Amino acid sequence: MMFLWRKKTTQHHPENDSVQKDEKVSELKAELGPLSGQSLKYCTDGCLRRYLEARNWNVDKAKKMLEESLKWRSTYKPEEIRWHEVAHEGETGKVSRANFHDRFGRTVLIMRPGKQNTTSAEGNVRHLVYLIENSILNLSEGQESMSWLIDFTGWTLRTQVPVRTALDIINVLQNHYPERLAVAFLYNPPRIFEAFWKAIKYFLDPKTFEKVKFVYPKNKDSVELMTTFFDVDNLPSEFGGKATLNYDHEEFSRMMAEDDVKTAKFWGLDDKPHNPSNGHAGVEASPVLLASPTS
Repeated sequence: MMFLWRKKTTQHHPENDSVQKDEKVSELKAELGPLSGQSLKYCTDGCLRRYLEARNWNVDKAKKMLEESLKWRSTYKPEEIRWHEVAHEGETGKVSRANFHDRFGRTVLIMRPGKQNTTSAEGNVRHLVYLIENSILNLSEGQESMSWLIDFTGWTLRTQVPVRTALDIINVLQNHYPERLAVAFLYNPPRIFEAFWKAIKYFLDPKTFEKVKFVYPKNKDSVELMTTFFDVDNLPSEFGGKATLNYDHEEFSRMMAEDDVKTAKFWGLDDKPHNPSNGHAGVEASPVLLASPTS
């Protein structure tokens, strides 16, 4: 009798990966132990998955990272920041949430560092943290991450944030908002930006570094990349699209005031309406116009 020996091959089954990851989530949940209050609200299965992904599905490392975030959130209290506290940082529209999503349904944050208007490191970080939290609040169902569009029009060494502030922002993003950034497009940065980039890029972890894309308007690959992520009819002309980018601080403030109510409700906080003298909050919310199609 003859036997036909076949070489055993290893087949990859995606469903096995899914089962193993579900088991890791359950393991991390057990390791964390009983949670309550804001920590319980924060630690959803999606949250645990993001921390596991950030630590290559190592439960011990993910647990340590998540516990550090819970500690940070208990003292920094990002969910309690309200627009009227950071509105002065946003007067020039240096960071704002777009009124469109990318092709994958992700919230889009528009950053214009050339419009930097303050020198407070803590103010800049707190303003960005508020808008990250706001962007998460406005994610499409089933979506966990956001896209960043960074326009360098008007950017100079004089308007750049200090390296120390940039590192503080990187620290907060990487350590406390893992896997929240899907992609960051640095659109047409000037050559002098290279020195600033060299100073900070070594502080980015490999996962974050891969998400940073330099794009240039006359580069074919850059144009194709942008159209892969965005509908050009929604995309502002500053990023090679057909829409017009307008930032109206009063309109944006009304929208943020409305979202503050949603934030308080989501976290179970008893917020009292704020009525600042500038009228930016406590006013009936109206749509904000950030990018509108050109005629």
